[in-house]
Amino acid sequence: MLFQNRTDAGRKLATKLLAYRDQPDVIVLGLPRGGVPVAYEVAQALHAPLDVFLVRKLGVPGHEELAMGAIASGGVRVLNDNVMQILPIPQRVIDAVAAEETRELERRERLYRGNRPPPDVRGRTVILIDDGLATGSTMRAAVKALRQLHPAKIIVAVPVGARQTYAEFQDEADEAICATTPEPFYAVGYWYADFEPTSDDEVRALLGQARDAPQAAATG
Repeated sequence: MLFQNRTDAGRKLATKLLAYRDQPDVIVLGLPRGGVPVAYEVAQALHAPLDVFLVRKLGVPGHEELAMGAIASGGVRVLNDNVMQILPIPQRVIDAVAAEETRELERRERLYRGNRPPPDVRGRTVILIDDGLATGSTMRAAVKALRQLHPAKIIVAVPVGARQTYAEFQDEADEAICATTPEPFYAVGYWYADFEPTSDDEVRALLGQARDAPQAAATG
């Protein structure tokens, strides 16, 4: 399966999620930026509200590619126990990195959401969406962080993913849905004809369009 773009991918993914259509407790959360156009199409098809769930990696100072943890929307912080056991990182260092990343996360939240508060997901069914799963590190952090906000159910949904990574999320989430798991996988972008980066303006525009759309779709 080759997707034309993220919009096409979202429409195809939505066909796998129709069991959640018109369910009042469902909310769709996209991982910015590339997951938001996909999530928008899913939210439209399911007549569900759309929002973003931001995740920022906490990199080990001097080895930033190594994640010692992550922060996410809603003031959530999670630490990577495996890394913390190997590297004795002082609490003040963790706090300093977290403070810096929190500033960036809050900047992006203001950019995308304005003055609106983050959605209350407690007791709700959350469909967490990105444009694909390669290693799954960002989605893994998102799921772990989202758990701390006590949703009733977390569904990870992507248009395309590496088969092994997708299999791992069958255990990490309450449900994992992937439209296609090609072998060999190569990379997420390989399965899109157009995989241009999603802009901040596009994210903002889609969130704005989605605000009244579920009600309009439900009544129309």
